[in-house]
Amino acid sequence: MALLEIKNLSVEFGSAANPFRAVSNVSLTVDAGEIVGIVGESGSGKSVTMLALMGLIDAPGRVTADALTFDGKDLLGMKARDKRKIIGSDISMIFQDALSSLNPAYTVGFQLMETLKQHTSLRGDALKKRALELLELVEIPDAPSRLSAFPHQLSGGMSQRVMIAMAIACNPRFLIADEPTTALDVTVQAQIMELLVNLQKSQGMGLVLITHDLAVVSEVAQRVVVMYAGEVVEQSPIPTIFDTPRHPYTQALLSSIPEHSKGASRLNTLPGVVPGQFDRPAGCLLSPRCPYVQARCRTDHPQLTPAHNAQARCFYALDDAGKPVYG
Repeated sequence: MALLEIKNLSVEFGSAANPFRAVSNVSLTVDAGEIVGIVGESGSGKSVTMLALMGLIDAPGRVTADALTFDGKDLLGMKARDKRKIIGSDISMIFQDALSSLNPAYTVGFQLMETLKQHTSLRGDALKKRALELLELVEIPDAPSRLSAFPHQLSGGMSQRVMIAMAIACNPRFLIADEPTTALDVTVQAQIMELLVNLQKSQGMGLVLITHDLAVVSEVAQRVVVMYAGEVVEQSPIPTIFDTPRHPYTQALLSSIPEHSKGASRLNTLPGVVPGQFDRPAGCLLSPRCPYVQARCRTDHPQLTPAHNAQARCFYALDDAGKPVYG
């Protein structure tokens, strides 16, 4: 049984009479000890999907799903009091932009200990000792002095390590890392990813890595979920997705990597923009931008279906040579 199972999760904003569906019928499973990468350009619904799982979509946002289970427990039907015992403890999240996620008015130690107070029985010296252990676990130098430091006194890399320490404070079984290396320099990015993967392996966590960095995904994940305009357009194991992408959008993402355009006069790009609330196509959401578009694509909406050794939301999924199969 999968550690996490999501079936047909949708998130809507706006009025009930004129809703905007930011996430549409997303299904996803993650096993214990597995790393799943979620990729896609900004606005594709990656973060909103995971925020919905965490129960962090506030009104007027509306979340629906056919199933939302963690370790066999029904998160949809669970009482709020019981759900709070799981969220932040068994399920945890590293949010984007550590500097804005940490409270500037409180010290690092206070914020770490606040997390521990909510989900453990530790108090007093034991609480401070555990907070110090967490800072040492995420390899923050001179950890004792950092307990009394405020967020503005930390570098971007240290702030990110503090966020990781807060996320793993209660030994979660499932961790969401939302762009964990945003705004960090390349050297620090590598250190943070190495730290995350080491923690994931040592504690056997299921890990969802939300990122724009396909190179990182190729190195650490076992499976990739590609999202576009609020939908999953492809799911595939690694390295299959990099060798033989089945959806035109995935192909376009990969071709935009500089390493894939060596010798070309210009970097490959996909024309157009992601459809918004008022310009969503009737058929395939990629149809206005797709180089392989056919008449059917403009009128019918494709479903996520098996395509060779992957799943793709395309009527004419690409073959091993990267060409659409018409028929």
